[in-house]
Amino acid sequence: MNWLQYVLSFALVIALLLALLWGLRKMQNSASFMRKNTPRLQIIESISMGTRQKIVLVQMDGQEVLLGVTAHQITALTPWPVQTPAFAKPTETHTP
Repeated sequence: MNWLQYVLSFALVIALLLALLWGLRKMQNSASFMRKNTPRLQIIESISMGTRQKIVLVQMDGQEVLLGVTAHQITALTPWPVQTPAFAKPTETHTP
């Protein structure tokens, strides 16, 4: 009788671990869990310039940036737009 209790306890622990892993996988794959539904980064267009080079138009947070992509590096061909942080408040100037 004692060995039956050990086997059932072991089966219960394994079942709980599997249920926990299943729940974690569901939470990780869920689109609404800790993520927005709209992607922040999108490739708008891409043109191949050679066998290992291309120019890519990327949209990030609604602003477009042109990138040159090679096998060894990525270069911004247009300057990155400067954005102020969402928490920053414009400074007020007082003139007498």
